[in-house]
Amino acid sequence: MAMAPLPVRGCPPSSSGTTPPLLPSSPSISAFLASHPALTLLHTQCATMARLRQLHGALVKSGLAKDPIAASRVVAFLAGKGRDVAYAARLVRHHPRPNAFMWNTAIRALSDGPGPDAAVALFLDMLRSPTPPERRTFPSLFASYARLGVRADDDGAGAALHGMVLKLGLAGDAYVRNSMIAMYASWGRADEALLLYGQCGQAFDVVACNSAIVALTRAGRVDEAREVFDAMPARTVATWSAMVSAYSRAARCQDAVELFSAMQASGVEPNANVLVSVLGCCAALGALEQGAWVHAYIDKHGVAMNALVVTALVDMYCKCGSIHKARHVFDASRSQGLAKLSSWNAMMLGLAVHGQCQEALALFSELETYGLSPDNVTFITILMAYGHSGMADEAKALFSAMEREYAVTPGIEHYGCLVDALARAGRLGEAEDVIRTMPMRPDTAIWGALLSGCRLHGDAEAGARAASGAMECDPQDSGAYVLAASVLARDGEVGAGVSVRERMRVEGVAKVPGCSMIEVNGVVHEFVS
Repeated sequence: MAMAPLPVRGCPPSSSGTTPPLLPSSPSISAFLASHPALTLLHTQCATMARLRQLHGALVKSGLAKDPIAASRVVAFLAGKGRDVAYAARLVRHHPRPNAFMWNTAIRALSDGPGPDAAVALFLDMLRSPTPPERRTFPSLFASYARLGVRADDDGAGAALHGMVLKLGLAGDAYVRNSMIAMYASWGRADEALLLYGQCGQAFDVVACNSAIVALTRAGRVDEAREVFDAMPARTVATWSAMVSAYSRAARCQDAVELFSAMQASGVEPNANVLVSVLGCCAALGALEQGAWVHAYIDKHGVAMNALVVTALVDMYCKCGSIHKARHVFDASRSQGLAKLSSWNAMMLGLAVHGQCQEALALFSELETYGLSPDNVTFITILMAYGHSGMADEAKALFSAMEREYAVTPGIEHYGCLVDALARAGRLGEAEDVIRTMPMRPDTAIWGALLSGCRLHGDAEAGARAASGAMECDPQDSGAYVLAASVLARDGEVGAGVSVRERMRVEGVAKVPGCSMIEVNGVVHEFVS
């Protein structure tokens, strides 16, 4: 049973949501640093790793490197962005008397790096050391487990760390508790996150509320997330972003666009994450005018263009039917070095869907010129382009080259595209051979591709086999029944087509109603048949 949404409240806020200093400066520490030239240089003039190594060597030579305060300054430098965090971890592990600051600084830097499990490994070393973990140790570890995702959830590591926090009496700390809520939220464990959220005091904490919204969203409880959102007395841009993203993930695109309008009316400046979510919703709705307004907003307010924003704009314009504007955005971004592989994939897919397959293939041939290698999405796009162009042989050749030349293992989507290309070209026997030799079980989409080819080329016998396969995969898929009836009726077997529709009625399979949307004066209108 879903837990009822809790009233908005939170832990007493901890210094505006940021971690307190790990090692507060004091007159005695300042005096210590000032009395040693190497430490003074490290503190005031060291800006490169080469210089750091020189100064660290001087500290080792003088014996000062064994002092925890001196070593702490070296670790703090190494933990900075773009520095050598692995070097910092080695220094901490091999230091004779590492203090809590050194452990916490290195753990925090590793948790932000590409391999968060390295932070967990260093923490285990800390547990074997004389230095016990304290309140500043745990938030970085919960962040690491959040990034590790299902792996950390399945082996119970995150829950074990939660238990350690309880045992040490640190569960009442706002910063620790919020990091635990965020971890459970990232796993979609809404009940655990809300239990912690409900244990907070009455003081409002926007960080805890934001995490509760994320937790409910990832558990599919979007309406409960909206209740938390509506009850908040104050919201940050992260709050709005979380709620807009919640609607976008739930395919409630109209709600997302309306909330974005409310955000504008509230005077809150949207960040790139909000704009990407809204552009995705405009694409789903076919709301070209609203999408173009978001694009104009990005230009007017100088929102930083990155690969996510570029891809969202290209995708929106393609799905709204404005392929020339999509190409304009793509070409401009490509010339500035902003178009990453995701942007290329979106542009090639848009061209293929709009019948401009040769243009999509031309872009594919330019990928390597820009230092990019195709991924699994790229191959889906190009196989689709070949299929829509009637180029079945080229589709087969590319499919064969995927693993051999590009080290990309074909997935079920790629098999579906190949079956579609062969079926469109009337090579139904080859399409069936592909289905029979697939290393995975075909799904309804693959049988549907074959069934569509059978309808196009009037092969009732192959169509019956395809329909049988589709119905076996999903007995409630109305599309398979409708396509099968159409194939049989087109081949002159009207009675057989009627019997298929009668079977639909007996099996209780309802035909999915058709739906179309148009945009008039910035308002999207939906029509259902």
